[in-house]
Amino acid sequence: MVAESVKVGPNRYRESYGRYYEDFTIGDIYEHRPGRTISEADNTWFTLATMNQHPLHFDAAYAAKSEFGKPVVNSCLTLSIVVGMSVSDISQKAIGNLGWNDIRLVAPVFNGDTIYAETEVLSKRESAKRPTQGVVTVKTTGRKADGTIFMTFERTVLVPKRGHAVDD
Repeated sequence: MVAESVKVGPNRYRESYGRYYEDFTIGDIYEHRPGRTISEADNTWFTLATMNQHPLHFDAAYAAKSEFGKPVVNSCLTLSIVVGMSVSDISQKAIGNLGWNDIRLVAPVFNGDTIYAETEVLSKRESAKRPTQGVVTVKTTGRKADGTIFMTFERTVLVPKRGHAVDD
């Protein structure tokens, strides 16, 4: 997490998070912390709130008969949590997400699993149309506490250059 204290007046400072375009270096990897232990309530509430009616996520008797033997955490929830973990490092200052590519769900996540995330900077370039901004592409990996990779995806964000963020 990138945090800095910005002076905004006499004896007054504002906490600021995130990276400017200039702060990204291709090949750098950011380990996002803290991790998050997913509860049964998280999974059930998210599944029902999003109207996902597949019983594998919230019906223990049904899930017991599946190849997993227990409820599986909704993959949209794990995606949301992993993205959220990356925000302070990757997109806290972003103008917007430009795209998502190659979302891969490679292992199930279960209630009670603790998950972590890390992000590698794949590429960056200055925006052709917006001289005060740049385009950064990253690959984020979600891992369980035991090291098992359960998810990967690429994300491209539009990021301001130093001195051009909303909170500057």
